[in-house]
Amino acid sequence: MRGNITRRGKSSWRVKFDIDRDSETGKRRFHTATVRGTRKDAEAELARLLNDQNKGALVDANKLTVADYLRQWLDGKHDLSPVTRERYQDTITKGIVPGLGTVELQKLKPAHVKTWLSKMVTSGSRKRGPLTGRTVRNAYRVLHGALQEGVKLDLVARNVADAVMPPKIEENEVEILKANRIADVLASLAGSKLYPIASLALATGMRRGELLALRWYDVDLAGASLNVERSLEQTRGGGLRFKAPKTKKSRRTISLPPSAVAMLRDHRKAQLELRLQLGIGRHGADALVFPNDDGASPISPNCFSVMWGRAVPHATFHSLRHAHASALIAGGVDVVTVSRRLGHSNPTITLSVYAHLFSETDTKAAAAIEKVFS
Repeated sequence: MRGNITRRGKSSWRVKFDIDRDSETGKRRFHTATVRGTRKDAEAELARLLNDQNKGALVDANKLTVADYLRQWLDGKHDLSPVTRERYQDTITKGIVPGLGTVELQKLKPAHVKTWLSKMVTSGSRKRGPLTGRTVRNAYRVLHGALQEGVKLDLVARNVADAVMPPKIEENEVEILKANRIADVLASLAGSKLYPIASLALATGMRRGELLALRWYDVDLAGASLNVERSLEQTRGGGLRFKAPKTKKSRRTISLPPSAVAMLRDHRKAQLELRLQLGIGRHGADALVFPNDDGASPISPNCFSVMWGRAVPHATFHSLRHAHASALIAGGVDVVTVSRRLGHSNPTITLSVYAHLFSETDTKAAAAIEKVFS
């Protein structure tokens, strides 16, 4: 077989073969790639690359643009959920490619990245204007992660994004409802189907998808707690699916304050009455806590956001999660407990979002949030 295979690590191999000679210098040019797995995997990849070269379909790494590389990188990420893939695709297409897409990957410099970040902050997109620090940082993370994999694959010598710092997130980018506004929101929702889910969001800090996927099976009213075991996800095409929570730490048990337990008991009673009126019987183990009007099917996250926006135009639903975290911090709950309750992958994320609010157990967290309802 033309080309050669060299072991790079315990289960890592480098495949290398001639492409042609440089028209200007006359030096031989090579195509290299890193393969993870067994030697047979490396041999199969080498055979595939040579076949692509013979068919004229091989992309020369020396001419690969940032746009082409990012598309290849995203195509190769098979562990992403459909929604996360759509978000990455939007970030690449709308955020990165317009500023860096035409630059050849191997010629990308820190100066390119710095200029791109500056334009994102100062001018952003034509339709939406300057972008928030959080949006720009998310785009930077995608680029940095892709370039880091490019280093591992020997496509670039270094990650040039390491030399540039993304903008800081301003404190006012985290929308937190004050106590008086929380009371106003809950009062405006009294008697509506949004009141129970808003109350539980404030009491637990759960994400929208987690609440929409919650089953009565997950709720222990006698023990004043609930388990977060899954989340409801909606793709751009409108498809719904239940999936594992956002991170491993997102699968968690949350203690409930007394007012939340009382609210859930009332909500369960009202829901049972509705189910009987609809002729669908009592709750099953997998019955949703917050179903559609038919009493059984899930509410799509997008439809829920539309309903919320019409009912509460001055605050996002996610702001209830921030209000929950703010109440815990004000109540003196430590960052590790707050992080666990919110389902963050680690306390560093909690600190990065709420550091400006910081100045002992989960039961203390429940007591702290109870003060908000009082």
